[in-house]
Amino acid sequence: MPRCGTVALAGRPNVGKSTLLNALVGEHLAIVAAKPQSTRVPVVGLLTRDDAQFILTDSPGLLEPEYPLHETMRDAAVRAIADADVVAYLHPLAEFPAPPFVEVARLAHAPRGAVIPVYTKADLLAPSARPAVRPSDGVVVSAVAGEGLAALLGALGARLPESPFHYDPDEIATQPLRFFAAEFVREAAFELLRQELPYSVACAIEEFRESASPVYIRATLYVERDSQKGIVIGESGRTIKALGQAARAKIETLVGQPVYLDLHVKVLPRWRRDAPSLQRLGYAPS
Repeated sequence: MPRCGTVALAGRPNVGKSTLLNALVGEHLAIVAAKPQSTRVPVVGLLTRDDAQFILTDSPGLLEPEYPLHETMRDAAVRAIADADVVAYLHPLAEFPAPPFVEVARLAHAPRGAVIPVYTKADLLAPSARPAVRPSDGVVVSAVAGEGLAALLGALGARLPESPFHYDPDEIATQPLRFFAAEFVREAAFELLRQELPYSVACAIEEFRESASPVYIRATLYVERDSQKGIVIGESGRTIKALGQAARAKIETLVGQPVYLDLHVKVLPRWRRDAPSLQRLGYAPS
């Protein structure tokens, strides 16, 4: 009997959830940034191996909310944990042992799915500096080096329920291309914009013509203040041009076709703290 189920990649911000999702799926789906809290909504990747299908959910980091956007991020992470058949609890190997998951996630009770500790970023430690992690303690991985991924899939697969596959084995994601286009624009913003500005940037896809050649995408970057708009555009449009070039390259890699990315910048005051704006941008339920 095949196995199929949902695996939530969960943990505090910046523990390597998105990097691990991309490594497991073998495709760049989730934003990877040096700055924490880049994942705002769950990204779902698919991996089918032999008689097992993994529905992998890269959830936002478990943080202490400071404003309404953070609250929607935390709510999305908690829902992903509650819905999961298995929870991969990510924690940096350098900080072994991990505190109890229920404590980190601030849950009233343990999730219904099995919780497997996954110690990440093993490549950052010299072998002599690594703590002794027994198999009963969890799985040690390096998503960057590919270390421990087979062992992790083995541990996760053993806990998936017996079930027919939910998706075609060739599929790698459940969300539409326009979702990933918006995420890749935000990823470029995290790469190119300094300090705290990327946290004030949201992206909405206004038009996506996949049948056009090149694929036509019209997107709007929303910021909270006029001064931020000027920074995103840059002198003579240099910054928005560089941002568009970086995002277009990422999108073209995913869709496998040339892309024309038409970027615009608008001000949406205090959108991170405004419930209707969060709904409009897809961060909160309507």
